[in-house]
Amino acid sequence: MKEIETLGRGCAKCTKVAELIQSVAADCRTSVKVVKETSPEVIMNYGVMTTPAIVVNSVLVHSGPIPDRKQIEGWLN
Repeated sequence: MKEIETLGRGCAKCTKVAELIQSVAADCRTSVKVVKETSPEVIMNYGVMTTPAIVVNSVLVHSGPIPDRKQIEGWLN
């Protein structure tokens, strides 16, 4: 199981990203645990300046605009 954190302050984009990841994971039949992290301290520990940001298994993989489906599929494989 992959652990995926969505980093952001809880805005609509951050919520949408978490939902999108769960949807793509279900379509790919991949088991994931999605955690929404809103703590500024945690976000800054990753050096994130633009949200939403995505962390997969403790590795920052994305920061900025909403990722597309192909990007998410790549993180899940």
